[in-house]
Parts: sequence; structure tokens; C-alpha cells
Amino acid sequence: MPKTWFITGATSGLGLEMAQQLLAENHKVIATARRPDALAQLSQDHPARLVVVQLDLADPDGIASAVDSVFGRNERIDVIVSNAGYGLFGAAEELTKAQIDRQIATNLAGSIHLIRAALPFLRRQGGGRIVQVSSEGGQIAYPGFSLYHATKWGIEGFVESVAQEVAPFGIDFIIAEPGPTGTNFGVNLVRAERMDAYDETPAGAVRRAIGDGSFEIKGDAARTVAAIISAAESETPPLRLALGSTAYSSISQALSARLDAVEAQREVANSADRQDL
Repeated sequence: MPKTWFITGATSGLGLEMAQQLLAENHKVIATARRPDALAQLSQDHPARLVVVQLDLADPDGIASAVDSVFGRNERIDVIVSNAGYGLFGAAEELTKAQIDRQIATNLAGSIHLIRAALPFLRRQGGGRIVQVSSEGGQIAYPGFSLYHATKWGIEGFVESVAQEVAPFGIDFIIAEPGPTGTNFGVNLVRAERMDAYDETPAGAVRRAIGDGSFEIKGDAARTVAAIISAAESETPPLRLALGSTAYSSISQALSARLDAVEAQREVANSADRQDL
């Protein structure tokens, strides 16, 4: 049955691929973009089922206005896909204040403002589903992506908490965690100015791998999006959805290492419990 989907960041990468797949399946898509003209051709191809809305995730007032407008013009929004975001690369010392502030405002605060703006409408319509596009970087970390990881770890914690708050209203969440995927993520990657001191560090090695193309990318964008859509259309989707063999392997290894560390600290943890004398 056709649904109405609201997707942020739909001009490229996974957002654009998702809009295209959904339109091909006869769903209605409300797509947001900082530059709406970038979706002009898609709009011409699907004039009856694609609505394009101008939106910058770094503008909280604009987010609230866009969400109000979208819900006001549609009887129901079935799925909200919080996808907009970008990557910032550089050792923490290399990053500028402006780069840090923009990354947090877009990837973290923007996603938070979007979800908060949508919740009252979802409650009133009796429920709905929110897909938060994170990455394997919401569970693991690569050197050189500290601020990107901060936003992804942050939004995953926010979503996990909010999911518990709004479950009684019939609102649920999916946190999509793709591994390195064949999109234009690397093209849009913002890079900090290089410091010589980091050339022979892990951050420097990752910088070179990105630059020479040796950073391994196994994920297929079309298959990744198809898996997200399938999960979003299922009756009881998982809260977290690891996508791709790289994501599954890296997240599994990270979780196992944390469990080992917790087990090693069992006595210390137990000693911190209050004991009545």
C-alpha cells in the first residue's frame, strides 16, 4: 500500500536513492533539500507524487516551519527519514571552531530538532515511524572522524531514549547503521587543514587512504536503501539496523570488546553498589 514518506537530505547519496526507489514503488515522497533546484529533474518525472521542500538542517526555526507546513498539507505522514548530514574529517586538533559548530548543528542538533518538531504531529495522527540514518560510526570510531562520530553517537543515544518515551503513542524508530557505502560521501567530505604533526599517526594514515582511494568501500547504495525501506515497511522493525558486512563485523567486534572490558571490571562495578551495613 502506498505511503507518504518525508526525507531530509534527498539531493544526493542515500537520500536521493531512497526517493527514487520509493517513487518507483508508487509512494508519495516529500523531499527536503538546501538547494531544491537539485531535484528539478526528479520533480518533472514525478510531478504528482514528489514534493520538494527547501530546508537547511542547521536552521532550527526553518525545521519547525517546514514540519508544520508538511503536516498541514498532508493527511498523514507515515515515515520520516532523518537522513541529512555530512562528514567532517580531521584530527581533533586540526578542526576549526566553525567546522565543529557546523557539524554539530547539522548532524546532531538538526536531527534532534527535526524529531522533536515531528513528534506532536505523529502523536495526534496516532503513531508513525522515524528512521534515523546514522552509520557504523554511531557504534565504532575511525581516527580523524572524531566530530562526525560525536554527532552519530549522540543522535543514537537521543533516539534510544526518545523511542522509550513515545512508544506508548505508537511511534517507533529505526537507527540505520550503514558501513562505508558507494555514495558521494567522500566528495562532500569537509576536510580540516592538515597539520604535519599528524602525518605519521593513524589519522594521517586514514587521510592518505581516503585520498588515494584505498579506503575500502563495500556497501552498495541501492541495496542499502532497499534494506532500510524493507525494515521501515515491516510490522516490527529492529531499533538498530546494521547494513553491510563491514558494519556488521566492526560493530560486532566493538561490542564484544566492550563486553570483555565490562567482565574484567565486574568486581570493581559490584563494589560500587551501595551495601547496607
